[in-house]
Amino acid sequence: MELISQVLALEPISQVLGKEPIVPFAILLVVILVVPILFERLRLPGLVGLVCSGVVLGPSGWNLFHSDLPMMNLLSDIGLVYLMFVAGLEVDIHLFNQRKNRSLGFGSFTFSVPLIIGILVGRIFGFGWNAAILIGSLFASHTLLAYPIISRLGIVNNEAVTVTIGATIFTDISALLVLAVCVAIHAGAFSLVKLLTLLVSLTIYTLVVLIGFDRAGKEFFRRSGDDQGNQFLFVLLSLFLAAVGAQLIGVEKIVGAFLAGLAVNEVVGEGPVKEKVVFVGSVLFIPIFFVDLGLLINLPAFVSSLSTIKLTLFIVVGLIGSKFIAALLAKLVYRYNWQEMLMMWSLSMPQVGATLAATLVGYRVGLLPASVLNSVIVLMLVTSTLGPVITSRVGVGLTASASEEPEQINLSEQNPERMHSDFTIVVPIHNPQTQQHLMEMAALLARQSQGRIIPLAIATGAAQMDAPYLAASLQRSEQLLAKATAQSQSLGVVAEPLLRIDDAFAPGISRAAREQQASLIIMGWGKRSGLRSRLFGNVIDNVLWASHCPVAVTRLVESPKKIRRILVPVENLIAPSLQTVQFAQMLAEANQAQVTVLNVCDRRTGSSKIAARRSHLSQLVSKLALPNPPEIQIIPHENIAQAILQAARLYDLVVLPFIRNRTCPGGLAISDVTTELARQLTCSIIILREPQRTQTVVSPNGVPNITATVLSAQLEC
Repeated sequence: MELISQVLALEPISQVLGKEPIVPFAILLVVILVVPILFERLRLPGLVGLVCSGVVLGPSGWNLFHSDLPMMNLLSDIGLVYLMFVAGLEVDIHLFNQRKNRSLGFGSFTFSVPLIIGILVGRIFGFGWNAAILIGSLFASHTLLAYPIISRLGIVNNEAVTVTIGATIFTDISALLVLAVCVAIHAGAFSLVKLLTLLVSLTIYTLVVLIGFDRAGKEFFRRSGDDQGNQFLFVLLSLFLAAVGAQLIGVEKIVGAFLAGLAVNEVVGEGPVKEKVVFVGSVLFIPIFFVDLGLLINLPAFVSSLSTIKLTLFIVVGLIGSKFIAALLAKLVYRYNWQEMLMMWSLSMPQVGATLAATLVGYRVGLLPASVLNSVIVLMLVTSTLGPVITSRVGVGLTASASEEPEQINLSEQNPERMHSDFTIVVPIHNPQTQQHLMEMAALLARQSQGRIIPLAIATGAAQMDAPYLAASLQRSEQLLAKATAQSQSLGVVAEPLLRIDDAFAPGISRAAREQQASLIIMGWGKRSGLRSRLFGNVIDNVLWASHCPVAVTRLVESPKKIRRILVPVENLIAPSLQTVQFAQMLAEANQAQVTVLNVCDRRTGSSKIAARRSHLSQLVSKLALPNPPEIQIIPHENIAQAILQAARLYDLVVLPFIRNRTCPGGLAISDVTTELARQLTCSIIILREPQRTQTVVSPNGVPNITATVLSAQLEC
């Protein structure tokens, strides 16, 4: 009786959900916030948790949600087009151009082989040719879900990796074109004239979007200057205009969304506007799309239907096998080794963005049955888990070979000891509480490099130069600079204070540093964070993106003169990751401190491999030609962040690299070690950002999490 009363009690709740949209929206926010964190603790991708939440909340579970709710339909549709837009926005066109011919070659293999296998699977299970071809196209695309892993391992420039990344453009565009044709054929009587008309319309539309939106975007961004709010709105407008335009010519809106992402790709670049665009979709719309997918799963019918289980098995095995064959063909044609072949296979295996979007479109128009939708969702869960696991294991083997290539090592470019004698350090002055320690840090480095310090104060401008608040800002800036000058004199270094009037703090800092030919910018941060910082950025966020020189973001808990032991965690055993070592060594020599370089390897690593890693890291460090070589430590541990936290207890300062988080479509990422360490370390921290090094890391929860934005949201001058 108690069970019956509980079931009956749910009926009014479902009625309330249908009448009051604010209630289901609040529930969705709770699910998006809590569930991925729980699945992260279980070491499962967060997207799995979102889909499972849809199953539990939907008709197969508590029956609280239905996909036909108007609010759910709207948010899910926005998430669907946003997913494809981000997929186009995250395509690395520069990497594609580096290996264009081989990218097209592998793209042909990893598109055609899965396409053929998918068509065979469709025909075996009795689907018509149109539906079978669409199923084949679902096999043909892939999502670079493991990109953050290869970036963290430092193997993005490996040729096999670059080729696989470049092939994404070919496979996604081709798969979407097949989808457009199949849906058009399904919608009406097929004829050659209609097909040719569709292809011509699609070609004209594609050219208009790719060329027109690109030129309009460049012109708008040029005229809007630093107005990120209007630039953000322009990018969103481009997305929805392209989606509407696609529907007007009889093509699915996800095709237009993907093309819009490609069109504005170069316009937004890797700047803060892109991060904000991705952030909005990643934290809200795209997770709701995955929850909606779970609502569509009919779990009892799936479990009880033997034919559906067989179809799922054929689809999963067929996809994994066909991607393996495609990677094997690339190995034979381009003579890659087995590790590179396995890397190409694992990177091209995950099926998330284009696959799910195309499947849902095919299901909604009636071209694909529910059994295919359920099977593809299972395929997504399997491949999004298996692919990154294989990538992380194979990638470790590629790291050493990639680091042995001479062109990957450029140690002198940003080595502070080898820079010109006029080593200029710009210290933005804004927060009196951090000013003393910042000046002490700058003084140590300036004395060591025989350079100079430029304390910089920014007074925000106004339309009228006699505005009262501008006068007050100038007076405050002059007081801060006077204090900084006095501090520098007591520290025994030359200071050249600079007062600048600018529209905003961040552009003023970046422009002044460029004008003064700065070698380094030193900034401090506080602990405040908020939604506004995440959406619209703050001073440090924008300086990190815009600066031409290295930026050291510091959180100093005591005077830098007391620093005696410095820890430098190194994830990538390649030269670019050693820039933090060079910086730490420069600070150590100015302060008679000792540097320890730490590398954390898998806890199952044998003693012989640990010795090999230590030897390899020692060789890399020796190429820096440092007068006092740092100590090398290799620690086997299952959790990189926890290992560093334990080791950091014995140190006064930890120097970390700043790593931008490039999200996969939907922010489906893996964990950012730097962010976790910045939150938990109790000693002093310096996060060093090298110019033009847009590396990426992840976040293992599979939830929307933009590391650079989240990290910089905690920073404050």
